[in-house]
Amino acid sequence: MNIKGILEEIDRIDTYKRFGKVNRVIGLMIESIGPKTSIGDVCYIYPSDTLEKRIPAEVVGFREQHVLLMPLTTIQEIAPNSLVEATGKPLQIKAGDALVGQVLDGLGKPLNGQSLPLGLHSRPTEAAPPNPMNRPRIQEQISCGVRAIDSFLSIGIGQRVGIFAGSGVGKSTLLGMIARQSSADINIIALIGERGREVREFVEHDLGEEGLKKTIVVAATSDQPALLRIKGALTATTLAEYFRDKGMKVMLMMDSVTRVAMAQREVGLAVGEPPATKGYTPSVFAQLPKLLERSGTSENGSITAFYTVLVDGDDMNEPIADTVRGILDGHIVLDRNLANKGHFPSINVLKSVSRVMNNISNQNHLELTSKARELLSSYQESEDLISIGAYKQGTSKKVDDAISFYPKIMDYLRQATYEDVTADQAVNELSQIFNE
Repeated sequence: MNIKGILEEIDRIDTYKRFGKVNRVIGLMIESIGPKTSIGDVCYIYPSDTLEKRIPAEVVGFREQHVLLMPLTTIQEIAPNSLVEATGKPLQIKAGDALVGQVLDGLGKPLNGQSLPLGLHSRPTEAAPPNPMNRPRIQEQISCGVRAIDSFLSIGIGQRVGIFAGSGVGKSTLLGMIARQSSADINIIALIGERGREVREFVEHDLGEEGLKKTIVVAATSDQPALLRIKGALTATTLAEYFRDKGMKVMLMMDSVTRVAMAQREVGLAVGEPPATKGYTPSVFAQLPKLLERSGTSENGSITAFYTVLVDGDDMNEPIADTVRGILDGHIVLDRNLANKGHFPSINVLKSVSRVMNNISNQNHLELTSKARELLSSYQESEDLISIGAYKQGTSKKVDDAISFYPKIMDYLRQATYEDVTADQAVNELSQIFNE
């Protein structure tokens, strides 16, 4: 840029700093008189007159000429008339290759307290999904390293899948298996609303040293403000988009999207939104598609995404589960009955579906899985009669075949946590069951 251009740029610079002051705090909401700002902008609240410490907050609404702010950290030191400074910019995070192998907080800063590496690029956390007409079709399978998924629920590169489960049925362990063993170039894992104890346990036990080498973990624990939990999900998605734009095959895993919805409900209720379905505010159902549609294929690369959904009392029809299932390209259901029997991963293949499997699997693969599903279904339909001894062998050839193959198929679907299986191996092993 020449000197003339620099001088013109200087003339356009806004040298004013705009301030307001805190009027009142109600629950999670901070109300201030001024400054001039817009929805989504970040403001800094100064608890004292020294301006040495500042608390970041985001503009989430307006009420009778007052600005409504939601804090991104704790608010204990905020007092009446505390200064509020407008930045005029939305939240931005840093992204780059140097973050691989690190554990970050919801704002993209290292959780260990160290400073960010050099050479990173700034990106806004809010972004529009790719144009639907610019999204390439999903035509190639990605290996997840989980036998039940690669054979019965083949996942395509750029597909978005929900993992539906109650608490304690093995979601985190399954995500760790996929992160370690998938054929993706890089993993972005968002732990939203998790217990603080589980973050390190997931990183060291479920993910392991090998998995962390190609992974960035974003953690926003349950004790943190609701807005920070939402930002954690947006930060992880933004990092995934950065690597997708570089032409990489990205695996994005978010545990869980239900807790993102709960955090959005907290924000909505604090702003004054009316509660709708089961207490969830309208903004929750507007936010979910905006978040989930950002993953998938683009002209440059792909984001293959797994979103876990907590289902209260194993109710698959609760509002968030129903909404997410309608947006995503498939769902994997983890069954508590299987988990109670020690069957891991506890994937119920009959209740699960991959909506792009027919486009990415060959005819032989589809015929094998169709035959196996039919046998499992026949066995489950007659399971009560079989278990009490009321079924007589020879009554139905279909049931006889189901009784013969059921133990073999169930053994096939079991997999040890650190057992590495490729997609081709999974299909070959399924074929061997029927060729014996």
